Amino acid sequence: MKNAIKKWREILLAAVLLPFTHITYAQDGYPNRPIRLVTPAAPGGTTDILARMVGAKLTEALKQQVIVDNRASASGVVAAEIVANSPPDGYTLFVPYHQHTVNAALNSKLPYHAVDSFTPITQLTAAGLMLVINSSTPVKTLKEFVEWTKSYKGPLNFGSAGLGSGGHLAGELYNVTVGIKAQHIPYKGSGPALIDLVAGQYHYNFAGIQAAQTLVRGGKLRGLAVTNPKRIAAIPDLPAMAEVLPGFELVGWYGIAAPAKLPKPILMRLHAEIVKIMQVPDIRDRILADGSEVVVNSPEEFRKYMHADLAKWAKLVKESGAKLE
Repeated sequence: MKNAIKKWREILLAAVLLPFTHITYAQDGYPNRPIRLVTPAAPGGTTDILARMVGAKLTEALKQQVIVDNRASASGVVAAEIVANSPPDGYTLFVPYHQHTVNAALNSKLPYHAVDSFTPITQLTAAGLMLVINSSTPVKTLKEFVEWTKSYKGPLNFGSAGLGSGGHLAGELYNVTVGIKAQHIPYKGSGPALIDLVAGQYHYNFAGIQAAQTLVRGGKLRGLAVTNPKRIAAIPDLPAMAEVLPGFELVGWYGIAAPAKLPKPILMRLHAEIVKIMQVPDIRDRILADGSEVVVNSPEEFRKYMHADLAKWAKLVKESGAKLE
């Protein structure tokens, strides 16, 4: 009788533990097939380039192909929805960037939550913007620019890569900070916006540092400041906006995430491999040369950062009245 009871206990215990044994086995064998890296941008842009750099190194580290899947529609909303609705098994990853939280601040009816519908893995980089003006504008410094915009007679305009872009919200932040009402002119991309600034079609732009630097070095635009919290190594002579306007900070970011409820063993494996990748000299050097900084924080730190970023954009949208249309 005792042996029979013991046998039934063993059978019952095995039945209870079987699902957990299966999960552990699956996680220990991760990955055993290709991984999709969903990117909310078209090929060739900053997001796509970063995704391909990390994806190539991750392929080497995991011994499985990491395939970049470009989904540029709706400012990244399509890509985010695909990932939010995918199984949390480590075979669908996401490259969110600052537009991801901006979208949520501008639209409260998205089909997912910008943070809670995902498992943040790590922030990859941080990059500010550069305040640029036409080289014929009669100001040479940030302090002179602030006084010039405050006293400007007539309509004052700033351009950006589009509605809801970092440059758009930087311009709105400048309006709120300085107390002016410059009109936003949205373009379909940073290229057309900067071409028109060179032509003198509007007054200023908060542009991506990499694109702006080329025109500044060529003498076609004048750089006045960066929106990073402090000066950056790539352009040490250019001040941070906060040196003249305390508290003015706008930093774009890029990261890696997965669907919500990603198992911790897979999360920690991916985190460890990506941190190693971001320390590779050729990766770091290329990122720094573009005016960005390598971050690689913990999953929990990245989650907190995303929540804080969402709250910041929501506050700015409310104060400025910025809208999608």
